[in-house]
Amino acid sequence: MIREKIKSLANNYKSEIIANRRHLHANPELSFHEFETLDFVKAQLNQIGITDIEVKANTGLVALIKGKNPDKKVIALRGDMDALPIIEQNEVSYKSTKPGVMHACGHDVHTASLLGAAKILHEVKEDFEGTIKLVFQPGEELIPGGASLMIKDKALENPKPSGIIGQHVMPLIPVGKVGFRKGMYMASADELYITVKGKGGHGAMPETLVDPVLIASHMIVALQQVISRNASPKIPSVLSFGRVEALGATNIIPNEVKIQGTFRTLNEEWRSKAHGHMISIAKGIVEGMGGEVDFEVRRGYPFLKNAEELTDRAQNAAIDYLGKENVVDLDIWMAAEDFSYYTQEIDGCFYRLGTRNEAKGITSGVHTPTFDIDEDALEIGAGLMAYLAVKELEA
Repeated sequence: MIREKIKSLANNYKSEIIANRRHLHANPELSFHEFETLDFVKAQLNQIGITDIEVKANTGLVALIKGKNPDKKVIALRGDMDALPIIEQNEVSYKSTKPGVMHACGHDVHTASLLGAAKILHEVKEDFEGTIKLVFQPGEELIPGGASLMIKDKALENPKPSGIIGQHVMPLIPVGKVGFRKGMYMASADELYITVKGKGGHGAMPETLVDPVLIASHMIVALQQVISRNASPKIPSVLSFGRVEALGATNIIPNEVKIQGTFRTLNEEWRSKAHGHMISIAKGIVEGMGGEVDFEVRRGYPFLKNAEELTDRAQNAAIDYLGKENVVDLDIWMAAEDFSYYTQEIDGCFYRLGTRNEAKGITSGVHTPTFDIDEDALEIGAGLMAYLAVKELEA
C-alpha cells in the first residue's frame, strides 16, 4: 500500500530531513537573497536524481517528478525559503551563523520538508500516474511576495498544475497533528507608512509650535474608528501600528513623526473602502490641528481562500495518513501569506503543521527570536506532503 510505503520512507529519511533543516537554519538568507539556499536545494535535488529543474524569479526554482503517464494530471507542492531580520536567541548546535538573520518563521522546515517529500516521491514514482511540480519559492516575507514573482516567471505553466498544496508550521498545534480549513482562511495585508508634519521647537513653549507628536497621537486613536465604527462585524479586520518614531527628546518637539502599521481584512471591497476611510480620517485630524500628513498605503498580499474540494480531499487524506484524532479544524487566521497569489490562479490548499512540544519547552511563536520546532514534525511534514500529492493525482 502506497501509504505505508511513504510512511516507511519518511521514517527512513528522517535523520536526513533533520540534517537538511539544521543546515538551512544555520545558514538563513533574507528575502530575494536566497542564493546559497537555491544552490543547496539544487544540489539536494540532483543528488536525489531530480534533474528537470528551472530557476525562477532569480532565487527560486521549480522541478518536476514524473510518474507513469505524466500528462494525466499535475499537482504542485510549494515550500518557501527566506528568513527574517531577527537576532536568534536559541542556544542550539544549528543556531544561525548569520548575525541578525534567522529562520524565525519555519521556512527552513518548509524547504526541508519539501526536499524530503521530493526524495520520497522520486522513489515511488512508479506507483503513481501524473506529474508532481515542486515549487521552491523565495521572498514570502517581503512585498511584493515571491509567489507573485514566481507566477510572473511562469512557475505555474509548462505544465500547469490543477492545484497547489502548501504547508506552514504552527506552534499553537502540538507536534503530531495538522490543521485544515476550507474556504476563507487568511487575511489580506497592507502596509501603512504615515508622516505627520508640524513645527518643532522647545518643549517648554508648546504655544509656539505645531506639535506633531500630539497630533499623531490623536490621529492613531481616531484611526481605530475604521474598525470600531466602519467595518461590518461580519468582516474580520485588524488595524495595528507597530512603529512610531518622533526622535525628539524630553524638551525637544520634533518637526515630524513617522508611523508604520498594518491593515488586514478578509473582504476586497471593504479593503479598498477602508483605505479611503483611513486617509480621510488622518487628513481631517492632522490638518484640523494645523499639521500636514503624508499617508501611503502599500497594497500587500490578497486574502487566502482554500479551495473547498481540494482542501476536503487533502483533509481526508491527512486523516487517512495520521488518524482522525491528529487532524484539527482551523479558525480564521489574521496573518497573511503570499501563497494567496497561487490561489488566485489555481485551486490551493494551505494547511498547518504542528510543531509545539510543551514538555521540551518548544512553545515560542513565529517571528520571535526563540522560535524553534520539535523536529519530529519533519517526518510528518515530508511524508504527509508526499501522500497528499499522490492522493490528489488519484482524484
